[in-house]
Amino acid sequence: MTRRWIAPTTLGDLVDRRAAEHPADEALVFPDGRATFAELAERAQLHARRLLGLGVGRGDRVGTLLPASVDLVAVMIGAAKIGAVTVPVNARFKAVELRQIVVHSGMRVLATDAASVPLVREATAEGAPELHHVLVLDDPESLAAADRSAAADEEVWARQPGVRVRDTAVIVYTSGTTAAPKGAMLSHEALTRLADGIGERMALTPDDRVWTAIPLFHGGGITFLLSCLTARAAFVHPGYFDPTTTLELLTTERVTVALAAFETIWMPVLNRPDFADFDLSGVRLVMAVGVPERLRDMASRLPWAVHVSCVAMTESSAFLTLNRRDDPLEKRVTTGGHPMPGMEVRVVDPETGADLPPDTPGELLFRGPTAFDGYFRDPGRTAEVIDADGWFHTGDLVVADADGRLTFRSRLKDMLKVGGENVAAAEVEGYLLGHPAVDLVAVVAAPDAYYVEVPAAFVQLKPGTTATEEELIEYCVGRIATYRVPRYVRWVAPGEWPMSGTKIKKYLLRERIADELKQRGITEAPRIRTP
Repeated sequence: MTRRWIAPTTLGDLVDRRAAEHPADEALVFPDGRATFAELAERAQLHARRLLGLGVGRGDRVGTLLPASVDLVAVMIGAAKIGAVTVPVNARFKAVELRQIVVHSGMRVLATDAASVPLVREATAEGAPELHHVLVLDDPESLAAADRSAAADEEVWARQPGVRVRDTAVIVYTSGTTAAPKGAMLSHEALTRLADGIGERMALTPDDRVWTAIPLFHGGGITFLLSCLTARAAFVHPGYFDPTTTLELLTTERVTVALAAFETIWMPVLNRPDFADFDLSGVRLVMAVGVPERLRDMASRLPWAVHVSCVAMTESSAFLTLNRRDDPLEKRVTTGGHPMPGMEVRVVDPETGADLPPDTPGELLFRGPTAFDGYFRDPGRTAEVIDADGWFHTGDLVVADADGRLTFRSRLKDMLKVGGENVAAAEVEGYLLGHPAVDLVAVVAAPDAYYVEVPAAFVQLKPGTTATEEELIEYCVGRIATYRVPRYVRWVAPGEWPMSGTKIKKYLLRERIADELKQRGITEAPRIRTP
């Protein structure tokens, strides 16, 4: 196969090039409107002029607290054109969380909308020393003031060539599932190289129309967007995820590629009672992650489409690995595929650091051009995870097969030690998902005076079904090893999971079960009676 090479570029140059060569091609589809490449480039140029007029310079941070929209993309591209760094802010944040990001990032300007202004005021009530301007994009007075001070086009054009591909383009704050937020610095090169690699592996073309509901304040959403801009494929985003309207959008927009990413997004769509009434024959590729049983189920619902999976994290600019389209189906539902172009990976013993043979679980390490450049204003944490040879120690437990495909097992902290036996939370979760009433499950460690740790399962039931704690425990007994059987089952209603974007904050579930057991005076779990 001939590799299609492109030079790494900056985000601003990428959009300007597309606008110059294909101005009328549709680039973006959002609820608030559409934009061709020419329209996107024009709006990005306007925002670049406004930001310069507000005193934003190279390396300054520009926050975005906006709905998924053409303006959100245009602000990011406009900031990139003048060498500024975009800091996307999670739209679900409350005042305390927003303040943390505003202050830590030292953003000079925050672009937002009128609906978010009260939240911004609350978050900055105690002061934000480096925040000089709040630009409200749907407030005529705010825009008029920014336009009065806006720089000339020539100033933008003079600065744009000075932006380097290894400059930081975006800082994505991620709390992951373990701790306080940290800002991953992603360069122009990391983002555009990965976008090109994704486009090649998915065979994206200008004829494609790509749907995703991943928020644009997450690395995955940004990467999906840039993959479309690189491949000249139309990027279709619903603004926010709503399973009751997704099938309608997929059909009316003639979507060909569905980047669902997570089963919490895709399964509610597939499970709609009227799913069969919609013509999705144009969908040629679906990307989602999940346990093999669920991925096989997804693939069976759209058997004509190629289903691929991945291993991804913010620190690799999103995808670290991705299945190839011609991989056998079983490999596409049981592994995350091969590393992206240019990326090196290792699987090592987490205790000794020694490289492990294929099919042996170990800690994932990676380095390469699409890796992040460290955590912003946190050299200590950066030094803890990136070693002297440039390897990022992920804290993820993975397995590599003989052909180099990676399979994510769990966070190392998701490995339970039950009476000396290792238990992977993901494996217990996969088994529980086989119960007809279980819709979503997260297994965590509960403290135990005898075993040290025992499995505890947090479960969301499928609509219209019932189950008891005893029933789910009994479902496991005799079918999986006794030490892997959950000793506690707790119920979670839809919408009540502690989330970090689309990932469950398991550390909060661990705290929840530990606090409950302490309050109830329970130090040892009930013994499991085997048949």
